[in-house]
Amino acid sequence: MTEGSDGLQGDAAANGLAGLAGVLAAMPVVANADHAPLEGGEDPAFGTLRWRTLFSADRTATSGMTMGVAEFGPGGTLLPHRHGPAEIYYGLSGRGTVTVDGVAHDLTPGVALFIPAEAEHGTVAGDAGLRFLYVFPRDSFAEVEYRFSASTA
Repeated sequence: MTEGSDGLQGDAAANGLAGLAGVLAAMPVVANADHAPLEGGEDPAFGTLRWRTLFSADRTATSGMTMGVAEFGPGGTLLPHRHGPAEIYYGLSGRGTVTVDGVAHDLTPGVALFIPAEAEHGTVAGDAGLRFLYVFPRDSFAEVEYRFSASTA
């Protein structure tokens, strides 16, 4: 009887830990872009932009959505590419042009742009640079496979 009792206590403890993990996963997560590390900028095949990942399941206790801030210096670029998930851009500061499947769209503060899955898109920042929020419906940024278009040069 003692052995069975210990097994039940072990199961209860495991269930308690699983329950606690579930509660923690349901808690709000706060990110501050000023404290997120600046990434990118090293690969010329990608462009000159840099970004700060705010929510990504491989870094934060979040799931279902990935979000970050893209940052471009004056005339900065994100070269034309495609990826499986759709994406949303929301302009924060500066100006830029996002070309989606050959159609140019101005991106300025307060403007949101939905980019369909597999649409070719690239970005060129204006003279003052550009910052925008980006969102993917994926658990982590690592799940987004960028496929860059052939160079026209």
